[in-house]
Amino acid sequence: MRPEAQPLTANMTTLFSRLWHGADYNYEQWLDAPGVHAEDFRLMNAAGCTAMSVGIFSWAKLEPADGEYDFGWLDRLMDSLAEHRVRAILATPSAAHPAWLSRKYPEVLRTHRDGRRGPHRGRQNFCRTSPVFRQKCLDINTRLAERYAAHPALLLWHVSNEYGGEACYCPSCLEDFRRWLWERYRTIDRLNDAYWATFWSHRYTDWEEIEPVDISMHGLMLDWQRYNSDQVIDFYRAEIAPLRELTPEIPITTNFMRPLVGLDYWKFAREVDIISWDSYPEWHIHDDADTAAMTGFYHDLHRGYKGGQPFYLIETSPSVTNWQALSRLKRPGLLKLASMQAIAHGSVGVNYFQWRQSRGGEEKFHGAVVAHRGADSSRVFGEVAEVGGLLGRFPELSAGRRTAEVAIYFDIENQWALDLARLPRNATGEYQQTCIQHYTQFWRRGIPVDIVGPGIPLEGYRLVIAPMLYMLTEPVAAQFAAYTAAGGTLATTYLTGLVDESDLVHRGGYPAPLGDVLGIALREMDTFGVHQSGTLAPVAGNSLGLHLHARLEHYAEIVAPTTAEVLAAYASEFYAGSPALTGNVYGQGRAYHLAARPDEAFLDHFYQKLAASLAIRPVLSSPIPHGVSVQAREAGSARFLFLMNFSDSPHSLTLDAAWQDALTGAPAPSACQLEPWGLRILRMEK
Repeated sequence: MRPEAQPLTANMTTLFSRLWHGADYNYEQWLDAPGVHAEDFRLMNAAGCTAMSVGIFSWAKLEPADGEYDFGWLDRLMDSLAEHRVRAILATPSAAHPAWLSRKYPEVLRTHRDGRRGPHRGRQNFCRTSPVFRQKCLDINTRLAERYAAHPALLLWHVSNEYGGEACYCPSCLEDFRRWLWERYRTIDRLNDAYWATFWSHRYTDWEEIEPVDISMHGLMLDWQRYNSDQVIDFYRAEIAPLRELTPEIPITTNFMRPLVGLDYWKFAREVDIISWDSYPEWHIHDDADTAAMTGFYHDLHRGYKGGQPFYLIETSPSVTNWQALSRLKRPGLLKLASMQAIAHGSVGVNYFQWRQSRGGEEKFHGAVVAHRGADSSRVFGEVAEVGGLLGRFPELSAGRRTAEVAIYFDIENQWALDLARLPRNATGEYQQTCIQHYTQFWRRGIPVDIVGPGIPLEGYRLVIAPMLYMLTEPVAAQFAAYTAAGGTLATTYLTGLVDESDLVHRGGYPAPLGDVLGIALREMDTFGVHQSGTLAPVAGNSLGLHLHARLEHYAEIVAPTTAEVLAAYASEFYAGSPALTGNVYGQGRAYHLAARPDEAFLDHFYQKLAASLAIRPVLSSPIPHGVSVQAREAGSARFLFLMNFSDSPHSLTLDAAWQDALTGAPAPSACQLEPWGLRILRMEK
């Protein structure tokens, strides 16, 4: 289990005083619709809404012409929220700027890779280095902060919306990129060395020669991604400057997404007071157990960005989306189940996109709490109200903690490097999938997992797993070595330690610089096609007691042990008999290396044996049926147990202690029944 996080700062006290419930409310879309606003506030109270995200896409209404502001409608909105005891998550409007701004100042628009300036369309289409755009954001954000600093409705600042790492190739951005490179390397020779630029005669003689368009230069393109991420963070800092100055007591957030948008959220997390994120699982399309495990991974990832601090599920759909390839209606009960899954994994609230369906535009058929065809009489509204009532029952969970003995190391820059790499097998997209695959083995057993990354301490974890850590820097390798030497257990996989932070292959061979920790040296690497596979067989008498054979796919490294014990060997191909799974004593700890990608059954078998050897226990000792998740969260003197059935079949679990039903206070039966899509919340005093 990890050390306790730092105490909450004063400006976070209110935020962590209860569980919040609400939605994105586009009040400004209904200014000319008589009666809609009054009905909305009635319905918010009926649904148990306590915090609404407002003003996200309102710039054109707030500033209809350059320097001409209209805050009257927002005043009425904020006052009405306060009157109805609903708090405001007030947004800055930079995500979608008005057309007059693009027309009057065309330099604010993003430039494409081919040098063409993009038209005014969509959203998040601005140049982040544009002095004009930054000044206009500063102006309107300052006015928002000045006007609402003391407003009783204001709970949280919601800065912009869904920042992405989209690149702009205008002269200003390219100049800024070269400045960023100079700060990183200082000399052109150091940059050339980092990029191995002699290859294909790519050496630069002047900073002005550098253009981030050559995908054959992996170090350059990796730096371009880093730069764009840093540029977004710098723009965010500029956006929040007046908020910090004028409303220091109001916490600040921005909504993160899955780590597929070109941003290093580990770095970004340092700049926000609370992590918020937008979760849109694809329910009822694949095995919902797998969807739930994936969603659990992303919840735990967002909890991990700030070292275990609770996060805020600030967007999810109450019914369907309209932008996924296929979005099915949530089955009755699933909205409550998915909402409480977020709480079980550490959320401080549940908010939806959106409150009321728009009549037109891109998202008019996206699900909403209040649909086109009805209000509080709809099934969705009834389920939203049920969630609101449930969240109101457990205010103590808002500052609750989760403890874990297992951590999975997830590095976003490593994902970028893998996606750029030209390996014998194209690894694009496999990194997140693999991390989720390893996470799922523990999720199925009810063993809590933290997701950690660069800069997060490892002390206190019994087991740290680092799948596919292709880009391994010296500081991270040193952290892993120190953790293992001090008694920790490290598990790595194929594609570990091939390159450094510049995407240069480590000198001395793979998996440098972890060779001594793992006790192996990599000789060759084989890959398998879609209809090809290898096999693995445990070595007789191995120290973990492994006995299950495995089918292998994707990768098979041929390694030579230096000090490591061979636990399993290949049973096919010309390298049959060579190590496929090793374990090595290093200092007071051990390090395991899985040289191939085994099937799910063997991976589950391996982690079952490894967890048992480390005395890592699930939160519930009895077997957990497929599709059921068991999660625990501690709050004050109580421990809460969430039993969640993500399947269309009933299941029963045997409790191993005297729990109480958290809603009724009655003793929970030892054989606890779960209906399809069912949920039980249990409580025990510690």
